[in-house]
Amino acid sequence: MRVLMVEDHEELALTVAAGLRREGMAVDVVFDGHAALERAAANAYDVVVLDRDLPGVHGDEVCRTLTDGGCPARVLMLTAAGTISDRVTGLGIGADDYLPKPFAFAELVARVRALARRARPALPPVLVRGGLRLDPSTRVATRDGRRLVLSPKEFAVLELLLAAQGAVVSAEQLLEQGWDEFADPFTQTVKVTISRLRRKLGDPPLIETIPQAGYRI
Repeated sequence: MRVLMVEDHEELALTVAAGLRREGMAVDVVFDGHAALERAAANAYDVVVLDRDLPGVHGDEVCRTLTDGGCPARVLMLTAAGTISDRVTGLGIGADDYLPKPFAFAELVARVRALARRARPALPPVLVRGGLRLDPSTRVATRDGRRLVLSPKEFAVLELLLAAQGAVVSAEQLLEQGWDEFADPFTQTVKVTISRLRRKLGDPPLIETIPQAGYRI
């Protein structure tokens, strides 16, 4: 899951982003509306967490521009104004969900996950294939009943492969959806993560390498 965090309060933005990364999400952070529009045009995001009161370009205008431009990302709008009329206005300009400040981090995570599920083709809440069982909401993965101890990136890659439902996922897709903007596209990070994941999954092997194409389960 790839998330764009747009919040002009830098400490809050970085704190929330760090928390979302601990939840296994790839998170990019910007602090104003202009940067948000530039980043959304350049990258494919599942969810945009958008502060309404932004400098440069107001959050309302950012939301309208994303919606009118056909951006597939879901928008979760944040604001210190929590009246009913504010929420109605936010939803009316294209936001998919609305969360007033201050908010509980656990609720933010739950809402981001719910929006991400709506941003792509419908998937079952628990992904199951070949003895593998992965529950994104509880962050638990098992194989034949044995719990797997996975790093956030290993979990993210496994989730992406299972969500593909047997289709091939390229290394570029894994890098784009599982890592943030600071990932070096020329590194072997995907290959290394796949290798570690294979060891943890054990035998018989489940992750198949498709030459010149990518990986699949």
